[in-house]
Amino acid sequence: MASSPGCRGGKGTILRRSGSSMPTWAGLHAAGAIYCAPVACSSLPGLERRPAKAHARTMAPIRSAPACISKQAAGPRPEPRFEIGLFGANCSGGLAITTVPERWDGSWAANLLLARIADEAGLDFLLPIARWAGFGGASDFQRHVLETIVWATGLAAHTERIRVFATVHAAFFNPVVAAKQLATADHISGGRLGLNIVAGWNKPEFEMLGLEFRHEHAERYAYAREWVEIVKQVWTARKPFDCAGRFFNLRGVIGDPKPLAGSHLPLISAGGSADGQAFALDNVDILFTTFANADDEKPRLAALKAEGARRGGRAMRIFAPAYVVCRASDAEAQEYHRHYAVESADDTAVDRLLALSMGNAQTVPADVLAAMRTRLAGGHGGLPLIGTPETVAAQIATLADAGLDGIALSFVDYLAELPLFAAEVLPRLEEAGVRARGAQLPP
Repeated sequence: MASSPGCRGGKGTILRRSGSSMPTWAGLHAAGAIYCAPVACSSLPGLERRPAKAHARTMAPIRSAPACISKQAAGPRPEPRFEIGLFGANCSGGLAITTVPERWDGSWAANLLLARIADEAGLDFLLPIARWAGFGGASDFQRHVLETIVWATGLAAHTERIRVFATVHAAFFNPVVAAKQLATADHISGGRLGLNIVAGWNKPEFEMLGLEFRHEHAERYAYAREWVEIVKQVWTARKPFDCAGRFFNLRGVIGDPKPLAGSHLPLISAGGSADGQAFALDNVDILFTTFANADDEKPRLAALKAEGARRGGRAMRIFAPAYVVCRASDAEAQEYHRHYAVESADDTAVDRLLALSMGNAQTVPADVLAAMRTRLAGGHGGLPLIGTPETVAAQIATLADAGLDGIALSFVDYLAELPLFAAEVLPRLEEAGVRARGAQLPP
């Protein structure tokens, strides 16, 4: 795979503000890594990652940079009406199960640059995938994966405002150890850490670690319930406590430091099944779930939020995964989607993921199974957002109107494609009132 400008020894130069390790938007633009779209899909199947000068010759700006990005004081951003973050960048391949050469490599250098760009662009969060064994195929999909607590801690130390989640399998981490690791990372982040709790569904990962795989879906979530209760108690208890539960028998438990917020970190959990949704409604702040389309999902989202209020007495927020193919024309975007997700799909890896997830995860709604292969190859089953910046912004606005509170996005090549999204889609969402308006783009 080709080197990206500014990472892994690429020849492009990323300019930085005086006295700062953060790249400037002007420098990114000068390096050919920002505000660009493909000139012609037929001659440029992807947003190619090339040395700066060559890259600039093959890419053309859609328009001048809008006044939409603000530089603010360090600390978490105020909660927007609709949150937008990045999903799965810690994994090789990201979420696109494809063999195209421009697919994401998931290296630390690429993740670090991506996080800094996302932070300055005003994105709200970074959400990783916890993966211990990949899915094979010609692309060796998700073989190279950065462990998420270490990944989140490292990125938090190099960013200023964006929230960074760690994704933790309850079955793979002792809850007392995890509570201390996460609280420590929260201090390093300045209070910007979040926790994504995973009950686990991938049987080969349990076998790889020598752990019992509980075949009953409800059993895995029962274990996760007890696990998260212990984690929360470690974060709040001022005196040692004992836990004599079904899965854990602990004595004299205490943990410091506590999270900076004083009680717990922002918690998210995926749930498409009844068990997964019940766990999320009872234990976390954000339910992460697959999404079919706005018309069909609007009643379901309203029902889930009402149930969350009834069970927990609080406002449950709902996020969904989505993948973006944004180009200068709808036709170019559709053509590139067909190229990477159909013609160049890694069918072996898709087949393996389908066999594992459909057999164990119970998270795929029945009405989307027919289109699952393309959606899996396109972005691990996320909602496709395909078209021009105007088209993509309109699609996102429709999701917000349906009651969704946020989306976690993936791209085939995050570094090459995020700048266009930040420069052209985010301002349109601000104009539509989906997101709060930012201040001026820094020079």
